[in-house]
Amino acid sequence: MTVLVLVELDGAAPADASLRAVTLARSLGDSSVRAVLFGEASCVPADALAAHGVSDVYAVEPSSVDGYAPQAWARALSGLADETGATAVLAAGTDRGQEVLAHLGAITGLPMAANCTLVTPDGGRTHRLVRHRWAGLLLEEAVMEAPVALFTVATDAVAPVPADAPADLQVHLYKPELAADDLRVRAAESPAGAGGASLATARVVVGGGRGVGGPDGFRPLEELAELLGGVVGVSRVVTSEGWRPHRQQVGQTGTKITPELYLACGISGAIQHIAGCGGARHIIAINTDPGAPIMAHADYAVIGDLHQVIPALVEALRAR
Repeated sequence: MTVLVLVELDGAAPADASLRAVTLARSLGDSSVRAVLFGEASCVPADALAAHGVSDVYAVEPSSVDGYAPQAWARALSGLADETGATAVLAAGTDRGQEVLAHLGAITGLPMAANCTLVTPDGGRTHRLVRHRWAGLLLEEAVMEAPVALFTVATDAVAPVPADAPADLQVHLYKPELAADDLRVRAAESPAGAGGASLATARVVVGGGRGVGGPDGFRPLEELAELLGGVVGVSRVVTSEGWRPHRQQVGQTGTKITPELYLACGISGAIQHIAGCGGARHIIAINTDPGAPIMAHADYAVIGDLHQVIPALVEALRAR
Protein backbone atom coordinates (compact mmCIF):
# COMPACT_ATOMS: atom_id res chain seq x y z
CA MET A 1 0.00 0.00 0.00
CA THR A 2 1.09 3.58 -0.66
CA VAL A 3 0.30 6.52 1.61
CA LEU A 4 0.87 10.10 0.45
CA VAL A 5 1.60 12.83 2.99
CA LEU A 6 1.54 16.54 2.20
CA VAL A 7 4.64 17.96 3.88
CA GLU A 8 4.85 21.65 4.76
CA LEU A 9 8.14 23.40 5.46
CA ASP A 10 9.21 25.48 8.44
CA GLY A 11 12.17 27.32 6.97
CA ALA A 12 14.42 24.62 5.53
CA ALA A 13 13.06 21.83 7.75
CA PRO A 14 9.83 19.84 7.66
CA ALA A 15 7.15 21.42 9.83
CA ASP A 16 6.71 19.63 13.15
CA ALA A 17 3.02 19.07 12.38
CA SER A 18 3.94 17.39 9.08
CA LEU A 19 6.37 15.03 10.81
CA ARG A 20 3.54 14.08 13.18
CA ALA A 21 1.38 13.27 10.13
CA VAL A 22 4.23 11.16 8.69
CA THR A 23 4.53 9.31 12.01
CA LEU A 24 0.83 8.46 11.96
CA ALA A 25 1.09 7.41 8.29
CA ARG A 26 3.69 4.81 9.24
CA SER A 27 1.13 3.16 11.53
CA LEU A 28 -1.19 2.32 8.62
CA GLY A 29 -0.06 -1.28 8.26
CA ASP A 30 2.47 -2.41 5.66
CA SER A 31 2.56 0.90 3.78
CA SER A 32 5.10 2.83 1.75
CA VAL A 33 5.07 6.42 3.02
CA ARG A 34 5.72 9.02 0.33
CA ALA A 35 5.84 12.77 0.76
CA VAL A 36 4.56 15.53 -1.51
CA LEU A 37 6.36 18.84 -1.16
CA PHE A 38 5.77 22.11 -3.01
CA GLY A 39 9.18 23.70 -3.53
CA GLU A 40 12.54 23.29 -5.23
CA ALA A 41 13.82 19.72 -5.39
CA SER A 42 17.19 21.03 -4.19
CA CYS A 43 15.51 22.24 -0.97
CA VAL A 44 13.93 18.91 -0.01
CA PRO A 45 14.95 18.09 3.62
CA ALA A 46 15.87 14.56 2.60
CA ASP A 47 17.73 13.53 5.75
CA ALA A 48 14.90 14.54 8.10
CA LEU A 49 12.23 12.86 5.98
CA ALA A 50 14.27 9.69 5.49
CA ALA A 51 14.82 9.52 9.25
CA HIS A 52 11.04 9.48 9.70
CA GLY A 53 10.55 6.63 7.22
CA VAL A 54 9.70 8.48 4.00
CA SER A 55 10.85 6.44 1.00
CA ASP A 56 10.01 8.86 -1.83
CA VAL A 57 9.47 12.61 -2.16
CA TYR A 58 7.57 14.18 -5.05
CA ALA A 59 8.72 17.78 -5.45
CA VAL A 60 6.38 20.17 -7.27
CA GLU A 61 8.68 23.05 -8.18
CA PRO A 62 7.66 26.74 -8.46
CA SER A 63 7.86 26.48 -12.25
CA SER A 64 4.68 24.38 -11.98
CA VAL A 65 2.97 26.05 -9.01
CA ASP A 66 4.44 29.29 -7.69
CA GLY A 67 3.15 30.30 -4.27
CA TYR A 68 0.32 28.75 -2.32
CA ALA A 69 -2.57 27.77 -4.61
CA PRO A 70 -4.87 25.40 -2.67
CA GLN A 71 -6.81 24.04 -5.65
CA ALA A 72 -3.63 23.51 -7.69
CA TRP A 73 -2.01 21.72 -4.74
CA ALA A 74 -5.08 19.51 -4.44
CA ARG A 75 -5.01 18.79 -8.19
CA ALA A 76 -1.38 17.70 -7.88
CA LEU A 77 -2.25 15.40 -4.97
CA SER A 78 -5.10 13.92 -7.00
CA GLY A 79 -2.80 13.16 -9.92
CA LEU A 80 -0.16 11.63 -7.67
CA ALA A 81 -2.74 9.50 -5.84
CA ASP A 82 -3.83 8.05 -9.19
CA GLU A 83 -0.25 7.59 -10.42
CA THR A 84 1.01 5.87 -7.27
CA GLY A 85 -2.14 3.89 -6.46
CA ALA A 86 -2.33 5.53 -3.03
CA THR A 87 -4.79 4.10 -0.54
CA ALA A 88 -4.67 7.19 1.69
CA VAL A 89 -3.68 10.87 1.48
CA LEU A 90 -2.77 12.67 4.71
CA ALA A 91 -1.91 16.21 5.72
CA ALA A 92 -1.28 17.97 9.00
CA GLY A 93 -4.30 19.66 10.57
CA THR A 94 -2.94 23.13 9.77
CA ASP A 95 -4.78 25.85 7.89
CA ARG A 96 -3.17 24.74 4.64
CA GLY A 97 -3.54 21.04 5.28
CA GLN A 98 -7.26 21.39 6.02
CA GLU A 99 -7.89 23.62 3.00
CA VAL A 100 -5.94 21.54 0.48
CA LEU A 101 -7.55 18.24 1.52
CA ALA A 102 -11.01 19.84 1.44
CA HIS A 103 -10.29 20.84 -2.16
CA LEU A 104 -9.01 17.32 -2.84
CA GLY A 105 -12.27 15.86 -1.52
CA ALA A 106 -14.26 18.22 -3.76
CA ILE A 107 -12.16 17.35 -6.83
CA THR A 108 -12.30 13.59 -6.33
CA GLY A 109 -15.72 13.24 -4.70
CA LEU A 110 -14.10 11.33 -1.83
CA PRO A 111 -14.98 11.83 1.86
CA MET A 112 -12.47 13.71 4.02
CA ALA A 113 -12.11 13.48 7.82
CA ALA A 114 -10.41 16.34 9.65
CA ASN A 115 -8.31 16.41 12.84
CA CYS A 116 -7.85 12.67 13.29
CA THR A 117 -5.92 11.36 16.29
CA LEU A 118 -6.01 7.66 15.36
CA VAL A 119 -6.51 5.84 12.06
CA THR A 120 -6.75 2.04 11.83
CA PRO A 121 -7.12 0.14 8.53
CA ASP A 122 -10.01 -2.31 8.80
CA GLY A 123 -9.56 -4.30 5.61
CA GLY A 124 -10.04 -3.25 1.99
CA ARG A 125 -11.53 0.23 1.63
CA THR A 126 -12.42 0.75 5.31
CA HIS A 127 -10.63 2.78 8.00
CA ARG A 128 -11.67 3.29 11.60
CA LEU A 129 -11.03 6.84 12.81
CA VAL A 130 -10.91 8.78 16.04
CA ARG A 131 -11.02 12.53 15.53
CA HIS A 132 -11.42 15.80 17.40
CA ARG A 133 -14.78 17.54 17.38
CA TRP A 134 -15.73 20.82 19.04
CA ALA A 135 -12.12 22.02 19.16
CA GLY A 136 -11.00 18.82 20.88
CA LEU A 137 -13.64 18.77 23.61
CA LEU A 138 -15.14 15.64 22.07
CA LEU A 139 -13.52 12.56 20.50
CA GLU A 140 -15.63 11.00 17.77
CA GLU A 141 -15.25 7.42 16.56
CA ALA A 142 -16.14 6.95 12.89
CA VAL A 143 -15.77 4.53 10.01
CA MET A 144 -14.67 5.73 6.57
CA GLU A 145 -15.33 3.65 3.48
CA ALA A 146 -13.56 4.97 0.39
CA PRO A 147 -11.14 3.72 -2.28
CA VAL A 148 -8.73 6.44 -1.11
CA ALA A 149 -8.97 7.73 2.47
CA LEU A 150 -8.45 11.48 2.93
CA PHE A 151 -7.76 12.84 6.38
CA THR A 152 -5.84 15.46 8.29
CA VAL A 153 -3.96 14.68 11.49
CA ALA A 154 -4.62 16.76 14.61
CA THR A 155 -1.48 18.76 15.32
CA ASP A 156 -1.19 17.33 18.85
CA ALA A 157 -2.31 13.77 18.00
CA VAL A 158 1.03 11.96 17.99
CA ALA A 159 4.63 12.80 18.72
CA PRO A 160 7.00 13.09 15.72
CA VAL A 161 8.91 9.82 16.19
CA PRO A 162 11.74 8.78 13.81
CA ALA A 163 11.53 5.35 12.18
CA ASP A 164 13.52 2.41 13.53
CA ALA A 165 15.86 2.77 10.55
CA PRO A 166 16.17 5.61 7.99
CA ALA A 167 14.58 4.95 4.61
CA ASP A 168 16.50 4.93 1.33
CA LEU A 169 14.88 8.10 0.06
CA GLN A 170 14.51 9.11 -3.58
CA VAL A 171 13.41 12.54 -4.86
CA HIS A 172 11.20 12.79 -7.95
CA LEU A 173 10.13 15.88 -9.87
CA TYR A 174 6.40 16.01 -10.49
CA LYS A 175 4.67 18.37 -12.92
CA PRO A 176 0.89 18.33 -12.44
CA GLU A 177 -1.60 18.91 -15.22
CA LEU A 178 -3.38 22.11 -14.23
CA ALA A 179 -6.19 24.18 -15.70
CA ALA A 180 -6.29 27.96 -15.53
CA ASP A 181 -9.01 27.79 -12.87
CA ASP A 182 -6.72 25.77 -10.61
CA LEU A 183 -4.45 28.82 -10.32
CA ARG A 184 -7.21 31.42 -10.02
CA VAL A 185 -6.72 31.65 -6.24
CA ARG A 186 -3.07 31.92 -5.25
CA ALA A 187 -1.22 33.51 -2.34
CA ALA A 188 2.19 34.75 -3.38
CA GLU A 189 4.32 35.36 -0.28
CA SER A 190 7.55 37.24 0.11
CA PRO A 191 10.01 36.68 2.99
CA ALA A 192 9.07 40.10 4.36
CA GLY A 193 5.34 39.49 4.22
CA ALA A 194 5.07 35.83 5.00
CA GLY A 195 5.40 36.35 8.74
CA GLY A 196 7.55 33.26 9.28
CA ALA A 197 6.08 29.92 10.29
CA SER A 198 2.36 29.55 10.84
CA LEU A 199 0.99 29.49 14.37
CA ALA A 200 0.11 25.79 14.08
CA THR A 201 3.60 24.75 12.97
CA ALA A 202 5.91 27.20 14.79
CA ARG A 203 8.55 25.77 17.12
CA VAL A 204 8.42 28.91 19.30
CA VAL A 205 5.32 30.96 20.11
CA VAL A 206 5.40 34.19 22.12
CA GLY A 207 1.89 34.74 23.44
CA GLY A 208 0.35 37.97 24.68
CA GLY A 209 -2.80 38.56 26.70
CA ARG A 210 -4.66 41.43 28.35
CA GLY A 211 -1.56 42.23 30.40
CA VAL A 212 0.22 43.48 27.27
CA GLY A 213 -1.95 46.59 27.62
CA GLY A 214 -2.86 47.40 24.03
CA PRO A 215 -1.83 47.10 20.38
CA ASP A 216 1.45 48.98 20.86
CA GLY A 217 2.45 46.64 23.68
CA PHE A 218 3.01 43.81 21.18
CA ARG A 219 6.07 45.42 19.57
CA PRO A 220 8.53 43.97 22.13
CA LEU A 221 6.82 40.56 21.79
CA GLU A 222 7.23 40.71 18.02
CA GLU A 223 10.91 41.58 18.47
CA LEU A 224 11.39 38.67 20.89
CA ALA A 225 9.59 36.26 18.57
CA GLU A 226 11.82 37.32 15.67
CA LEU A 227 14.97 36.77 17.76
CA LEU A 228 13.77 33.29 18.76
CA GLY A 229 12.68 32.36 15.22
CA GLY A 230 9.06 32.14 16.34
CA VAL A 231 5.67 33.79 15.90
CA VAL A 232 3.29 35.81 18.04
CA GLY A 233 0.10 34.29 19.43
CA VAL A 234 -2.63 35.91 21.50
CA SER A 235 -5.45 35.11 23.89
CA ARG A 236 -9.13 35.51 23.04
CA VAL A 237 -9.53 38.79 24.91
CA VAL A 238 -6.86 40.36 22.69
CA THR A 239 -8.80 39.56 19.51
CA SER A 240 -12.07 40.59 21.17
CA GLU A 241 -10.55 44.00 21.91
CA GLY A 242 -9.42 44.24 18.29
CA TRP A 243 -5.74 44.52 19.19
CA ARG A 244 -4.65 41.61 16.96
CA PRO A 245 -6.29 39.50 14.20
CA HIS A 246 -8.16 36.29 15.02
CA ARG A 247 -5.70 34.19 12.99
CA GLN A 248 -3.20 34.75 15.83
CA GLN A 249 -5.53 33.47 18.56
CA VAL A 250 -4.41 30.44 20.56
CA GLY A 251 -7.18 28.45 22.18
CA GLN A 252 -10.33 26.43 21.85
CA THR A 253 -11.84 28.85 19.33
CA GLY A 254 -8.49 29.66 17.76
CA THR A 255 -5.47 27.55 16.85
CA LYS A 256 -4.11 24.58 18.81
CA ILE A 257 -0.33 24.87 18.99
CA THR A 258 2.44 22.32 19.65
CA PRO A 259 5.67 24.34 19.86
CA GLU A 260 8.87 23.42 21.64
CA LEU A 261 8.43 26.60 23.68
CA TYR A 262 5.39 28.70 24.52
CA LEU A 263 6.22 31.97 26.28
CA ALA A 264 2.92 33.28 27.73
CA CYS A 265 3.11 36.98 28.60
CA GLY A 266 0.35 38.62 30.59
CA ILE A 267 -2.04 35.71 29.97
CA SER A 268 -4.23 34.55 32.86
CA GLY A 269 -4.77 31.06 31.42
CA ALA A 270 -8.50 30.46 31.02
CA ILE A 271 -9.37 26.84 30.33
CA GLN A 272 -10.20 27.66 26.69
CA HIS A 273 -6.68 29.03 26.23
CA ILE A 274 -5.06 26.05 27.92
CA ALA A 275 -6.98 23.79 25.51
CA GLY A 276 -5.04 25.47 22.71
CA CYS A 277 -1.55 25.60 24.22
CA GLY A 278 -1.53 22.38 26.27
CA GLY A 279 0.38 20.58 23.51
CA ALA A 280 3.45 22.82 23.97
CA ARG A 281 6.52 20.92 25.14
CA HIS A 282 7.57 23.71 27.51
CA ILE A 283 5.51 26.64 28.85
CA ILE A 284 7.07 29.71 30.46
CA ALA A 285 4.64 32.18 32.02
CA ILE A 286 5.39 35.83 32.74
CA ASN A 287 2.75 37.39 34.97
CA THR A 288 2.46 39.77 37.92
CA ASP A 289 -0.13 37.47 39.52
CA PRO A 290 1.43 34.35 41.09
CA GLY A 291 -2.07 32.88 41.42
CA ALA A 292 -2.94 33.11 37.72
CA PRO A 293 -4.36 29.77 36.45
CA ILE A 294 -1.64 29.45 33.80
CA MET A 295 0.96 29.06 36.57
CA ALA A 296 -0.40 25.56 37.27
CA HIS A 297 0.46 24.55 33.70
CA ALA A 298 3.81 26.35 33.36
CA ASP A 299 7.17 24.59 33.55
CA TYR A 300 8.77 27.87 34.62
CA ALA A 301 7.23 31.11 35.91
CA VAL A 302 8.55 34.65 36.06
CA ILE A 303 6.60 36.74 38.57
CA GLY A 304 7.05 40.25 37.28
CA ASP A 305 6.01 43.00 34.90
CA LEU A 306 6.30 41.80 31.29
CA HIS A 307 7.07 45.41 30.23
CA GLN A 308 10.31 45.08 32.18
CA VAL A 309 11.00 41.37 31.67
CA ILE A 310 10.59 41.23 27.88
CA PRO A 311 12.89 44.20 27.07
CA ALA A 312 15.53 42.73 29.42
CA LEU A 313 15.22 39.36 27.68
CA VAL A 314 15.48 40.98 24.24
CA GLU A 315 18.57 42.91 25.35
CA ALA A 316 20.21 39.73 26.70
CA LEU A 317 19.48 37.83 23.48
CA ARG A 318 20.89 40.63 21.33
CA ALA A 319 24.00 40.72 23.49
CA ARG A 320 24.58 37.02 22.73
